[in-house]
Amino acid sequence: YALTSDLSGDRRLLGTMGDVDEKLKTAKFQCEQLKNEIDRKRRELQGPEGPMAAGVKDKHLEVLDTQPKLRRKLAGHFGKVYAMHWAGDSKHLVSASQDGKLIIWNGITTNKVQAIPLRSSWVMTCAYEQRENQVVACGGLDNLCSIYNINNQSQVLRANRELSGHDGYLSCCRFVDSSHILTSSGDSTCCYWDIETGKDLVHFTDHGGDVMSVAINPSSLDTFVSGSCDSTAKVWDIRSGRCTHTFHGHQSDINSVAFFPGGEAFGTGSDDASCRLFDLRCYGPVNTFASQQILCGITSVGFSKSGRVLFAGYDDYACNGWDITRIMDVPAFEFNNASHNQGRGLAHDNRVSCLGVTPNGQALCTGSWDTLLKIWA
Repeated sequence: YALTSDLSGDRRLLGTMGDVDEKLKTAKFQCEQLKNEIDRKRRELQGPEGPMAAGVKDKHLEVLDTQPKLRRKLAGHFGKVYAMHWAGDSKHLVSASQDGKLIIWNGITTNKVQAIPLRSSWVMTCAYEQRENQVVACGGLDNLCSIYNINNQSQVLRANRELSGHDGYLSCCRFVDSSHILTSSGDSTCCYWDIETGKDLVHFTDHGGDVMSVAINPSSLDTFVSGSCDSTAKVWDIRSGRCTHTFHGHQSDINSVAFFPGGEAFGTGSDDASCRLFDLRCYGPVNTFASQQILCGITSVGFSKSGRVLFAGYDDYACNGWDITRIMDVPAFEFNNASHNQGRGLAHDNRVSCLGVTPNGQALCTGSWDTLLKIWA
């Protein structure tokens, strides 16, 4: 009798589990149908040319036809330049290279202000504090974010603070203010740090792949956007530690993100050979920048001061500027240094790994694996 009772109980349990599996399959199917319906409705509202098209036709904005020119060349690194970042004064910048040096430059005179030796030459990112312009940071395959105080020091030899907490390489870092910094990592997380105490105050963990880039909202320092190898971009609230928006659209890794100057939108650059403009208010993409002639990935993106131009650096040694107000498959700007590239019309002689616009909007700097940084205006 006991054996029969046990068998009956097992059958009921298996039947219940079977019902649960069936309900899960039905729920997943319904979710997929709803997602497809939302995408269809969104495409209908955007129209065949995207949501930017109607506004562009009405405004008849002046066509951008003045090409930027090479104004300065910063030579001093002996290895691939991986990252650069302007100071808040729009005069100085910091660059990080595989030669194991962090160099502080005067972008106007091209002089080197500091050459900081790094413990690890495998550096991937660097950042300049924007208010006081006295602190820089860097990180890479050592999994650390190293903070250097460059205030009135003739030679900096060691880091003032090393922030340890990530389980993967440090892909990007940006100062929120003089006391806090934001980092992203190959461990699929971002961290918000107190520099003085060295503690990670908030941990952001929703991404499903390496987080490659972060950008802080210029209109609200409490929010930032991140781009990841899971092909999504996420907007976060530092106060709650939660993701507030998730943006889909790219077909491959997102290598770089940059906020629109007003903070209502952001741009992305991906290995799928396209840049995209996402708007927080409509919770979706409003423009895509790609060309049939461009088949390589985008390493870095940045906006002009007005926000009208989205600059992008490419694996094929090129750097382009896209007019965000127009639906075009040809960039508005092509950074041409043909006299130095044997007529090829490319910005550099190797991969363009980083770029940045000065806070005052007067110049753009590009860094490359050819060991050079170039300033355009």
